[in-house]
Amino acid sequence: MFKPLSAALLLTVAPWAAWSQMTPVGSWHSIDDKTKEIKSEIVIADNGGVLSGRIAKLLRKEAKQDAVCDQCTDDRKDKPVLGMEIIRGAKKQDGKDVWEEGKILDPENGKTYTLRLTPIEAGKKLEVRGSVFGIGRTQTWVRVAP
Repeated sequence: MFKPLSAALLLTVAPWAAWSQMTPVGSWHSIDDKTKEIKSEIVIADNGGVLSGRIAKLLRKEAKQDAVCDQCTDDRKDKPVLGMEIIRGAKKQDGKDVWEEGKILDPENGKTYTLRLTPIEAGKKLEVRGSVFGIGRTQTWVRVAP
């Protein structure tokens, strides 16, 4: 009786533990700076200690599902925004819950920014800072519930 009960408890608690991790790895809703509406779902993955992130879903009502990044200047030029890798190369900083040294692409203007990812609120939210020469902006993304 004890083993099935322990297993059931573990299966109930495990998703919550994963959801509240202090890591950028997982699925996130990006929020529009102006309207405060959900723009997209971004999935961040860890590949050998280096993070990458792709646009998994375009969620704005007026979003063109077949949009391409016509203003991009690198290998993503004229590629579909849906499925596009917008986060590249972020690495965890020693002794901190911060990931830096990567780049983030804004597919709306084709510009690439220096990236800093900082999980906050027990990993329920993610501060995403993009900057050029220290000047930039920070967005707060919300973790998608498992």
